[in-house]
Amino acid sequence: MNDRLLDELFEFLRIPSISTGGGDAGALKDAAEWVCERVIHAGGTASLQGNGGNPVAVGELSSSRQGAPTVLIYGHYDVQGVDPIGDWTSDPFAPEVRDGRIYARGASDDKGNFLPLLHVACELTRNQELPVNVRVVVEGEEEAGGATVDDWFQNDERGADAAIVFDSGMVNEDTPAITISVRGIVSVRVTVRTARRNLHSGMYGGSVLNAIHVLQTMLAGALPDPSGRLPEELREGAVPLSDEEVASWEALPPGEVVLSEAGGRPLDKRSGAEYYLRNGSDSSLDVNGIYGGDPDNARTIVPAIARANLTMRLAPGQDPAVMAARLERLLRSGAPAGAEVELAMNAAAPALFDSASEALVRGREAIAAATGKSVALVRSGGSIPILALFAERKMQTIVSGFALSGDQIHAPDESYRVDSLRLGERASHELYSTLANLEPS
Repeated sequence: MNDRLLDELFEFLRIPSISTGGGDAGALKDAAEWVCERVIHAGGTASLQGNGGNPVAVGELSSSRQGAPTVLIYGHYDVQGVDPIGDWTSDPFAPEVRDGRIYARGASDDKGNFLPLLHVACELTRNQELPVNVRVVVEGEEEAGGATVDDWFQNDERGADAAIVFDSGMVNEDTPAITISVRGIVSVRVTVRTARRNLHSGMYGGSVLNAIHVLQTMLAGALPDPSGRLPEELREGAVPLSDEEVASWEALPPGEVVLSEAGGRPLDKRSGAEYYLRNGSDSSLDVNGIYGGDPDNARTIVPAIARANLTMRLAPGQDPAVMAARLERLLRSGAPAGAEVELAMNAAAPALFDSASEALVRGREAIAAATGKSVALVRSGGSIPILALFAERKMQTIVSGFALSGDQIHAPDESYRVDSLRLGERASHELYSTLANLEPS
């Protein structure tokens, strides 16, 4: 890795491009313009796109080869907030290297992970050695759940022959990975109102609706059973797994180890053995937060308002509109007459890519060459909404990256290994070289 890449990353990391909690519009625009400037200085073209919302940096770097295929690289310049700021060892926007790690907000998610793709493409362009055409798409709402990049992509007619997304990670320090699927998501905010104000529990309890009780009943109809399985109507539509893929899980760390290292307590005795099935290939639902009444003081009240935030993860193959409607029906069916219920819902589709496609086969070869290691094929339990649009467009996508579980993304002291940055640079060179052999569409 050359010092130029590290210097560029430090520049990028110094921009406080927080998108959550309202964000800083000026810093977000600065980050988008920084991406465009890298492309323009390399001899490409770039501009800010999008109507409303945080801008999308869109650029074009042309190959010196006639008839070269086109590869789209995607990342996001926005980052999470930094609170609690007191838990940081150093200023989150004054990056520094300590013990082989780069510490800063965005060091891993996603500036440090993504930047090698952009840096290498620009470097090859300056040297007139870029073997593929590269389309650069870097958005600023990934952390905040905005739709600006989705709107741009849906109106984009060019597409690409393949895509690379470095917004994922390795199985562990010795095992690089390509993520072949991500789950979709249905996010729900439930608000229940049962009275104009809180009432005295002695005078009215047992005679009037309690908003928390109503919320509990509503949730009960949708929550998983003791083994973690959702009601069958929320599991329908999932694409069946192949025997080959299930067999490949033998090469991954045991699920029991994954759960233990995360500090989670298993839901049941099969949680470890079924970890990869449950968290990559099935739907799940979690209550992310509940508010109601006064949990901090001993107030004898019947709460009038209760709220909850839920997220349901969708398995590849499930339709987000269908699943959202079913989830809404299950929740509302638990609300008695007299309760006022409001549901605010957002949904994003899952994505599944063909590991046998030419792009993914070549991508796997390239990353293996760059790392000297066999590349695992994994499914992610998380969600990257833009990937559903790529899959819908039949754009085979190499979802990879070199983040590790110890990077503490979204938490204080986020960091990224210098070794991971080096791997990203080598992998970018190999990917562009290998994908140059794709047949342009």
